[in-house]
Order: sequence, then structure tokens, then C-alpha cells
Amino acid sequence: MTGFVHEPSPARVVFGPGTLDDLATEVTRLGRSRVFLVAGRHPAGAADRAQAALGSLLAGRFDRAAVHTPVTVTDEALAAFTAAGADCVVAIGGGSQIGLSKALAVRTGADQVVVPTTYSGSECTAVLGELGVDTPGVKTTRTDPAIRPETVVYDPTLVADLPSQVGVPSAVNALAHAVEALWSVDRDPLTDAAALESVRLLTAGLRDGDTDALLRGAWLAGTCLDRAGMALQHKLAHTVGGTLDLPHAPTHAVLLPHVIAHNAAAAPRIAEALGPDPAGAVYDLLVAAGGPTSLAALGVDEADLDRLAEQAVARPYPNPVPVTRDGVRALLGRAWAGERPGDPVRATLDALTAQVTASFGGPDERLRTLLAGLAATLHGYAREYDLTQDEWQTAIDFLTRAGHVTDERRQEFVLLSDTLGLSSVVDVLTNSRTPDTTSSAVLGPFYTDGPPELDQGTDVSAGKKGTPLWVDVVVTDTDTDDEPVPGAVVDIWQSDEDGFYDLQLPETEGPVLRGRFRTDDAGRLRFRSILPAAYPIPADGPVGEMLDATGRHPFRAPHLHFLIEAPGHRRLITQLFVAGGEHLDSDTVFGVKDDLVVEFAPRTGPMPDGVEPDGEWRLLEFTFRIARDR
Repeated sequence: MTGFVHEPSPARVVFGPGTLDDLATEVTRLGRSRVFLVAGRHPAGAADRAQAALGSLLAGRFDRAAVHTPVTVTDEALAAFTAAGADCVVAIGGGSQIGLSKALAVRTGADQVVVPTTYSGSECTAVLGELGVDTPGVKTTRTDPAIRPETVVYDPTLVADLPSQVGVPSAVNALAHAVEALWSVDRDPLTDAAALESVRLLTAGLRDGDTDALLRGAWLAGTCLDRAGMALQHKLAHTVGGTLDLPHAPTHAVLLPHVIAHNAAAAPRIAEALGPDPAGAVYDLLVAAGGPTSLAALGVDEADLDRLAEQAVARPYPNPVPVTRDGVRALLGRAWAGERPGDPVRATLDALTAQVTASFGGPDERLRTLLAGLAATLHGYAREYDLTQDEWQTAIDFLTRAGHVTDERRQEFVLLSDTLGLSSVVDVLTNSRTPDTTSSAVLGPFYTDGPPELDQGTDVSAGKKGTPLWVDVVVTDTDTDDEPVPGAVVDIWQSDEDGFYDLQLPETEGPVLRGRFRTDDAGRLRFRSILPAAYPIPADGPVGEMLDATGRHPFRAPHLHFLIEAPGHRRLITQLFVAGGEHLDSDTVFGVKDDLVVEFAPRTGPMPDGVEPDGEWRLLEFTFRIARDR
């Protein structure tokens, strides 16, 4: 087991609509009384609302925070903080305002209450990035517990009207925190869980415009970043953004898909969070949401990329994949050009599947839906299992041979559907909507339409050998308290004692062990037959080869088929299985249902029609319950 150390964050989090109005309570809770307000621009006048909420606690206000927290601005704010005699910083705004609050706190020891109006996530961390600390134009990052705000106030109303050109890059900036946590060397089970949930919330929020989900995801992402730390994504964002004075969140947004592509192989949980093509998924999400996708569009000159790559590798952050100058330069080149990262084969296949599914037209909407879904499912199967040309050709040959052996007596494609369980799936989907009726079962490959109509009491066995069987069943209507259904048409068919249907025996004259009956006025049907036996489905064709190759037997449990139709009622296709028969728990077409396993009760003496067999005979009694058409 991999070891880890987890230290819970001491920050207080207050989340909910209207929490901005409780700022004074949060300040006095910290024992502070003179607030220095670091404010930013907000369309809804959030800074002025914060000032009003603070009331007499306000000692000073600073509105000139800048991106990347330049030390020149920090020095100016620090002088104003000192002049105001402040003992607490309240910051309301995005990363620039919160960054300046952190810079003041780490220099003065002042407590912080921060109110994010974007999704930056930095409000949860003990990390501060500053521009020009040691070298002009160079951004450096440090971590110190004194940097972490004591209280974070999330008010979802403050992001409700955030413009998309601000909100989308900010949300992807938060996404970068969560993703980076999944490959961090300091990750632990709690940060993994929080990061996965953050990715789910942020991606869903970006797709649906759900600001509450985005804000929750940003909080979790910031928490992950605070505990798990930074790697290549943040190193590049700080290097590129700090060196060229670019907006922080858009820089993160452009770089993230490319850093994911660089690190994905060493961080399998990324695919768990974002799917099998995580880099492409984030890029596509950015495009769909209208976010930035190229460094060139942010104003980066291609000539700067060599210098940026060298700066990034000079003092690298820990990363799951080795960071080299050439590797970073190539990554930055793709980000500069705005190329879609990820698996190029997957992108080609995505486009192909989209083209095929879009090709189905015509007036029949259901047909279009079925064919498009079938094509997408087949494409997905081939991709998931990396289907080879030889395997595809084997499948085509299999289907071709199935067609060749199919004729009026044998339906190999129905056998294939049955043995794959597809027939049973369709059966359940079709017939489970009437739970009070007798359970349905698959039709099977041996049904023939229009069997001979027979009188009640007929012996359908036509003298075939086997244990005599007397069938006495009733058809009732579930919608009329099980009143009998007279005149119902009941088709029956079954195998003989040796497990063959008449269709499989060319020498058999006329239909045998099959027929069509009508129920009498009491909804009753009686006829003679023989006890059905377990039997193998035809196994001398492609389906049999498939079963043999996969270690499956071809046998069906012994059963008698019924197809029942009555005017105004839903058709019932079902089977009654012989209790105690073979293969009930391993029927090769997955057709057995518990309520269809019934007693074919042993009897001796005369049968109900007066015939007295030599030895035992069986009695089948059953009530079929059918429903009316809806």
C-alpha cells in the first residue's frame, strides 16, 4: 500500500446565496475590527455591497490589484494598509484581488476573509505567485501557511452574471487545479476523491451553465491544489503568463489540454475523470463553451516559445512525466497553434462515426434513430476492443455462412440472436410492461406461421413415441379479474422425445407436434401430446461452432411453446418448462424464467380422454393471464 500524509485545511468555508451580507459577522468572529478591503470590478457592484456589509468595520479600500500580483502594486497596497491601521484584509474579486490579499497577509500577519467572484480556486490555498520578487518580469511562487485565508465566503449570486469570456477561462483554471491534483506526488485518497468530484462538477457546469456546480467545483479544486500541490500545468501557466503579462485564467485554459496530453499516460485516473481521450475532451469542452484555445490568440509571439521553454525547465515543479526543454517546446508549439491534442486516431474515428450517424435520413424517425444508434454502437464496440481486420473478416464470414445455412426449415440468425441472449433482452423490453400477465419467452427458430387448426382433444403427437401428456390450460383476462377469454387462438409447438422439431425432420409428413387451437367458452384448451425433452439447438453450423469455441453447450431445457392471441388483447409468446428437467439453470438461449417452470405431474390410469396408456403419463395444468391492448 502506498503511504501518504494528510493535513486537513484549517480554512472556514461559508457557502450559500446571500452570504456576502454576513461579512461583518465573519470579521468579528476572527476578533478583528479594522478591515482593509481589496476590491475588484464586478457588474453587480459586489465591492460596494461588501463595503456596505462591513459598515463601521471598514478602515480602508484598495481597487488597483493587478494580474500576477506585481510587487510594485503590493508595496503600494501595503502602504495604504499600514496608513489605515488595518488588522484584517477582506478581498472580493478574482485571482488578482485574492492574490493581493495573500501578499498583504504574509507580510503583515493579518487575517483574511476572501469572497471569490470567479472560479479561480486560489482562495483555498497557501500558495502565492508574485511578479518581480527577485527578477523583474519573472513570476515566482511560494507556499506558507500564513498565506492561506482564514475564511472563504462563497456567494453563488456573485457569479450568476459572470460574462462567459471571464467565467469559462476561470472555470477551466479551476479544472486545472483538480486535474493537477490527480497526478501530484503529494496526492492522497481524499484529494483524489475531491478532485474527481471537482472535475465532474466543473465539466457539467461548463456544459450546462450551472453556476452553482461551477462554484462548488472551484472550491473543491482549490482544496485539492492546497493539499496536493503543483506540477507542470502551473509551472507553465506561471512562466508564460508571468513573463508575457498574460491574463492568468485564459493562459491556464489554453495550456491545460496540452499538459493533460503530456502527462496522461502516467496518470490513469485522468481518464477516469474525463474519459478515454481526456486531453481532447477538455479541448472540445473549451471550444463548445467558447473559451480560448491558442496562445497566439492571447498575443504570444511564436518567437517567444524557445525562451519560455528554457525558463520552464530551469526550475521545474515535480511532475509524473520527465520535463525536458524539447518536450516543453513542442507542447508550447501545439498550444500556440491551437491544435486539438489527444489521440489523432480517436479524433478521426469520432468524426467518422458522426458522419455515418448523420447520414441516415428519410421520413421514418424511428428507423433513423435505430440505424444511427446501431452504427454508433458497432463503431464503439470495434474501438473498445481494438478490432483487427482479420477479426472483422472472421465475423463477416461467420454471418455469410449463417445466411447460407438459413432456409425455410432453419433460421440461423434467430439461433444467433437466441444464444447471444438478444432475443431474451428484446422479450423483456417488449413484455415486462404488463407485470400481472404470464411471463413471456423467446419465440425461437422453429415457429411456423399458420399451423393446421385442430379440434380440442386432438393428439398432436401423431403417434410419435414418448411419455403421453395431457394439456389442460385456461386463458384469462387480467383486466377483468381473470375472466376467461373464449375464442383465443393458441398456437403450440414442441420437440419430440429425441429433441427434434418436425422442421428438422424432412422425412416427417405434415406438421407434427404443432397446431392451432381455439379456447372454448370457458377459455379452456385441452389436447394430447408427449412430454417434451431437452434438446440441442442445431449445432452443425456457425452458431454451433461459436458455442463450441467458447465452451458452451447447445442444450435447451425441455419446454412446450405457446403463442396466444385474442381480439383486443396483447399477444403472448411464452414457454412452459418441465420442472426437474435438464439444463433449467443453463438453457443455451437464456429463456428460462422461474414462473414458467411448472409441474408436468405424473399420473397413471386412464387419461381425461379415456385412453389408458401403458404406464405413466403426465398432466400439465396452467392458467395463462393475458392483458388488453392499451
